[in-house]
Amino acid sequence: MSDTYQILAINPGSTSTKISVFESEKEVWSAKICHSNDELAGFDHIFEQYDFRKDVIEKELEEAGYDIPSFDAIVGRGGLLYPVEGGTYEVNEKLLEDLRAGVQGEHVSNLGAPIANELAHEAHCPAFIVDPVVVDEMEPLARFSGHPDLPRRSIFHALNQKSVARKASSDIKKSYDKVNLIVVHLGGGISVGAHKAGRVIDVNNALNGDGPFTPERSGGLPVGDLTALCFSGKYTLPEVKKMIKGAGGIVAYLGTNDMRLVEDKIREGDRKYALVYEAMAYQISKEIGAMATVLEGNVDAIVLTGGIAYDRNFVEMIRSRTGFIAEILVYQGEMEMEALALGGLRVLRKEENAKIYNPRRKVL
Repeated sequence: MSDTYQILAINPGSTSTKISVFESEKEVWSAKICHSNDELAGFDHIFEQYDFRKDVIEKELEEAGYDIPSFDAIVGRGGLLYPVEGGTYEVNEKLLEDLRAGVQGEHVSNLGAPIANELAHEAHCPAFIVDPVVVDEMEPLARFSGHPDLPRRSIFHALNQKSVARKASSDIKKSYDKVNLIVVHLGGGISVGAHKAGRVIDVNNALNGDGPFTPERSGGLPVGDLTALCFSGKYTLPEVKKMIKGAGGIVAYLGTNDMRLVEDKIREGDRKYALVYEAMAYQISKEIGAMATVLEGNVDAIVLTGGIAYDRNFVEMIRSRTGFIAEILVYQGEMEMEALALGGLRVLRKEENAKIYNPRRKVL
């Protein structure tokens, strides 16, 4: 059998669907299909978009000259499943059932595995997901919050964090399972993970209010004041949830989540924008310091990734506060499509075994 495999990667996003074709490690074609508000307005629930998303993928592939049966594997973005350890998972009926049920909520990424599965049936090839956002490798001490009814949960940018961690390990000539890294994903959400010997043993919940504030999320808030706010009668539960996720962080302070606008305002000398931006870097730096203590000071590198990593000034603000801990490596943007394809490729090449989704631990 040839060592070259043709792999299709599928990544559904809130307003777009990304697809890429890889010949082993090399991306040979990609497309980003944008979906207008009008196109999505008629769907009340995520799974109602299934046929629409699948049809646009098939149309795009056909126009590019790709036949579904030509693929050796199809890899979809993993969704909000029950907690699992990191790795590449074979799509099975239990996995599909939990995504349809929305066991941890509705999210467009829940469509990745079902679409990959149906196309894989047509291609007579395996369907996989890789490092879904619910990857949970936290150690017991990391789960304590301060109250047993509110344990800390692991929801973060596992796909990109794990992929960039492997790349960083290779670049410093070490194996991922023998290295200690602090990986920081800098995007609309921000996650800071302590990677120890190939496992993310602690990480902030990047979805629901933990860690530093972000362009659109509040991060951790003063608990007493938040509790009083919730019972003040001023806000409804959906409004409070929106303050935490969607209208928090930079949006709350400056009225925008467009970091290019923020950067422009800072260059024009706007002190308020500069102060809020620096405060976000300050909070990220504090979280990096916290993860350094989790790793007992044994840190091989601090890895910065995501869209905000393109801003050299922001990177330097973090470097100035954390550079004493370890070398800082920067990988701008995200590597999600490559991460999906390489996860499938490792299984096809028998470098690792596909894991079976059969969670023993439900939602905490």
